[in-house]
Amino acid sequence: MAQTIGASEIKRIDVNPRLSMAVVHNGVAYLAGQVAIDTGGGPVADQVREVLSRIDDLLAKAGSDRTRMLTANIYVADLASMPEINAAWHEWLGGAEPPTRTTIECKLANPRYALEIQIVAAVA
Repeated sequence: MAQTIGASEIKRIDVNPRLSMAVVHNGVAYLAGQVAIDTGGGPVADQVREVLSRIDDLLAKAGSDRTRMLTANIYVADLASMPEINAAWHEWLGGAEPPTRTTIECKLANPRYALEIQIVAAVA
């Protein structure tokens, strides 16, 4: 779904009644926080891989990829899971330059989720 405001177009991706999963404006893609819908409640490493896969899919739809990430916000239910999260994150980056990153321990929307990741990336 595209909308023009002034001279700038706003592209909304995977829109539902509550939110857009991504919004692209002025060469920047803003992704909604992604959670492990399929593997929630399972091992943290599986949840991280699912979330990162969801991010890859949204970035592709937005015309970007993980090498163009600007910032990442990672919300975790338990900071003790950071070694698993970091291991999957580093594997996923695959040598790409990392974005800025903030990690916050907090209560998530569903206790099955170990983490939620929100990304901002430049569009190619």
